Amino acid sequence: MTLITLSPLRQLGAATTLALAIGLPALAQAAEPAPALELPTQKGTVSLEDLKGKVVLLDFWASWCGPCRQSFPWMNDMQAKYGDQGFEVVAVNLDQDENAAATFLDQIPANFTVAYDAEGKTPEAYEVMGMPSAYLIDRNGNIHSQHIGFHNDRKESYEEDIRSLLSAAQN
Repeated sequence: MTLITLSPLRQLGAATTLALAIGLPALAQAAEPAPALELPTQKGTVSLEDLKGKVVLLDFWASWCGPCRQSFPWMNDMQAKYGDQGFEVVAVNLDQDENAAATFLDQIPANFTVAYDAEGKTPEAYEVMGMPSAYLIDRNGNIHSQHIGFHNDRKESYEEDIRSLLSAAQN
């Protein structure tokens, strides 16, 4: 018998994928530090280290992703609703062609931080398994939960997770 050992982040992804496949919400695991991130934006750079103390929704997306078109208006709403409470959306574009991302953003503007990783190093560190993939990171820089895809019928649950983390005390 062969035993396959998965990293904790891969375990989280595998458990979440299984949960989604059988119709359960994304799973929360024991807190694990989010991998470091420092990426270019249109206004400079964004770093998770600089965002410590905030609740961060880190979203990986691409211009060709249909569910991403549905998630952007919701992320705009969440940023507007909770931004003054210490919530920050950071959407990492993975398109190799920056014109494709620009066209998407012309059609569906983002009122939150958009970072760019055409080389795909960040999704590799997060072991992203589908588009879009979102990671909810607590004020201490730990991954609280993740979800793959965007499901309109789960928006309430996603928002409840955000509210819960915003109301939690920082350690």
